[in-house]
Amino acid sequence: MTRLQTEYQRLYLPPGASADSAETPGLIGADGRVRALVLALSRPADWDALSPVWRGVQSDLELPAPAIAVNGVDAFELWFSLAEPVPVAEAAAFLQGLRLRYLADVKPARLRLWPDAVVPSASPDPSRIPALHPATGRWSAFVAPDLPAVFGDDPSLDFQPVDDAQAEQLSRLASIPPDAWQAALAQLQAVAPAAAGVVPVPAALPVQPPAASPSHTALNGPYQDPRRFLLDVMNDPTVALALRIDAAKVLLAPVGAPV
Repeated sequence: MTRLQTEYQRLYLPPGASADSAETPGLIGADGRVRALVLALSRPADWDALSPVWRGVQSDLELPAPAIAVNGVDAFELWFSLAEPVPVAEAAAFLQGLRLRYLADVKPARLRLWPDAVVPSASPDPSRIPALHPATGRWSAFVAPDLPAVFGDDPSLDFQPVDDAQAEQLSRLASIPPDAWQAALAQLQAVAPAAAGVVPVPAALPVQPPAASPSHTALNGPYQDPRRFLLDVMNDPTVALALRIDAAKVLLAPVGAPV
């Protein structure tokens, strides 16, 4: 196994998968868990818009830096590595939390999140990096943090990157430890309602739990008002983050828009 394959396996492949197997290994393990998460921005590729995520996960969430990649076609990508695999739904909720916190002003159509659904088959694995893309005749690559700006809106290379240089780039990266992962999830869960447009309680005032109204008590129902139900789901800390984010998305959608 080459050094590049070793580094790729160390960071991104599920337990038991080998980067030097005859078939390209998938990023979702047999148990439905993942160690790799990918967030891509395209149409246009814009590092200035994506870089706040790269900086924020380090400064705000205190996580190791994700890998930065040009995908050889149309996007800059951030590749996150987990020390221990997590369920697809949990990984998807983390990426949605990043989107709400750092990319709320970016049109969702410009973003690709992997995994982005509870059902793994909803989206194919992101393309292996580095690789030649026949449609463009150009290469994807992992790049150093000071290089994305030089690509402008053309996130690709017109030459094959050197495997040893790619391995060296990956060797500088660390996986997210389980305790740091859980702490980051908790932070993203705390800010998700604010990012979705809920007015926060002023910091100078003590935060009190909402009192139950006569018409409902913490999702016990029955509900006559669908909007009231969605608001309760979004604000209930006992509900899974992914479901709270979905409720917020429905509440934010324009009237009549498909959800």
